[in-house]
Amino acid sequence: MNILITGGSGFIGSHLTDKLLVDGHSVVVIDNFQTGRRDNLTKHDNLQVIEGTIADKDLVNQIMETHNVQVVVHAAASYKDPNNWHEDTLSNVVGTANVVQAAMKCKVEKFIYFQTALCYGTKPLENPITLEHPILPEGSSYSISKTAAEQYLHLSGLDYVTFRLANVYGPRNISGPLPTFYQRISQNKSCFVVDTRRDFVYVDDLVEVVVKAIYGKGNGTYHVSSGSDISIKEMFDATIKALDITYPVEERSRNPDDAPSILLNPERTNETFEWAASTKLEDGVKNTVEYYKQYGINETFTHLSNKE
Repeated sequence: MNILITGGSGFIGSHLTDKLLVDGHSVVVIDNFQTGRRDNLTKHDNLQVIEGTIADKDLVNQIMETHNVQVVVHAAASYKDPNNWHEDTLSNVVGTANVVQAAMKCKVEKFIYFQTALCYGTKPLENPITLEHPILPEGSSYSISKTAAEQYLHLSGLDYVTFRLANVYGPRNISGPLPTFYQRISQNKSCFVVDTRRDFVYVDDLVEVVVKAIYGKGNGTYHVSSGSDISIKEMFDATIKALDITYPVEERSRNPDDAPSILLNPERTNETFEWAASTKLEDGVKNTVEYYKQYGINETFTHLSNKE
């Protein structure tokens, strides 16, 4: 198939690109390299990388038509600066509208979208979170803009799958506690953990279920979740174990506004795709740390402001 991956040099997009090239597909990537790394992708005869922004409607239309795109995997998103509402709106809302309408025009067979679990709010009303939970994205610019984009996809009439994601981690990831811990430890800086629990999914497990959607399974909205939560302290402990060191860490009480646990219910995904996350935390963290040792981390990012 001819597959377009927006944000294909980013964390999730690049892993999907690698897998689809191995499977023999032709992949075109568009990326503005705001958070994606050029060394995330390796040259391949069936890969074309276009540097540009999905906010450029003419460019998006040109790519879609020129490459006879059959499937779109929309992994591009602005999240670099939680206070840059303009860029979040431009990339996540306008950019997504451009990609969706170009896909409609070219009658693509499948459209895959990634949504944040923050669409349920920073303090969800239930745990685990079901797909019936109210949409409450007002906690951050990122979640507001990603949710608006998801609504445009619903409006399109396309055959789509939306994957609402827990905390995805793995090699090439530059957002979340694991890269933050690694970077601070490597710079001999202090670390702290908060007594919260979160749902972590290894990137290879995510790629497995996304590929099933690309090949035709599923329609509508799904959770990608491990089905269980772990404490942030457990993630820190796994990090120092992978580094084979001891390292001090300050344990803090969570902010009263912080949810003690955020866990997605993956039952619909497990049933529809005959899939379950299978990578053990210890193995996933070890693989990720080995990547950081080889390639380093230039900077890390967060979807939320310091307060949040």
